[in-house]
Amino acid sequence: MAYRIIEKVTAFVTREWEGERQLLLFEHPNAGVQIPAGTVEAGESPEQAVLREAAEETGLTGFSTLRYLGCAAGELPEGQRIIARSTKVHTRPDAIGVNWAFLRRGIPVTLTGHGVGGFVQVTYEEFDRVPDSQYITLCITGWVPDEALADTQRRHFFLLAFDGQTDERWTVSVDNYTFSLFWAPLTGLPEIVHPQDEWIEFLHKEQTF
Repeated sequence: MAYRIIEKVTAFVTREWEGERQLLLFEHPNAGVQIPAGTVEAGESPEQAVLREAAEETGLTGFSTLRYLGCAAGELPEGQRIIARSTKVHTRPDAIGVNWAFLRRGIPVTLTGHGVGGFVQVTYEEFDRVPDSQYITLCITGWVPDEALADTQRRHFFLLAFDGQTDERWTVSVDNYTFSLFWAPLTGLPEIVHPQDEWIEFLHKEQTF
């Protein structure tokens, strides 16, 4: 079975403030401190995608692209997939089965059933908080076309600059969540969720400030 590659982007947004370099981060209400990132949409270039995602997740505009830092690609762990094409979720492995949910492009899912007639059963779950979850807040299990799935991810890393003014903290609502944005010095970053904490090492190795 041939799967598609899903393209992802990460935005390292930096600024100079009081003599030090700072990185823009956001705190998800139940998934910890993260770096602005997202999925490349159909018809977009990675650079277009990273500028769009940076604006959507931070509420800011006027970024400038300082440098393309490269990409990291690899297959997803066994049994894991990403929705490569937004798709309806069916109750049966066929197109006439009742479609009762929708999974958008970029959503991670787990394979929970064998492929049947061009469809595969998947499960998508959300938790109350990460990494110390107490319960599942949402669970969707159903059948999707196997052509809607990707088993390989390619992530592009960009260094962006922001020269404007912001509050010490501000909020942005994205995908039914409210993010809290803040700047942190590169020499004293807070704990960032896994695997995004590994992206920081990529930044340090690839970029000289």
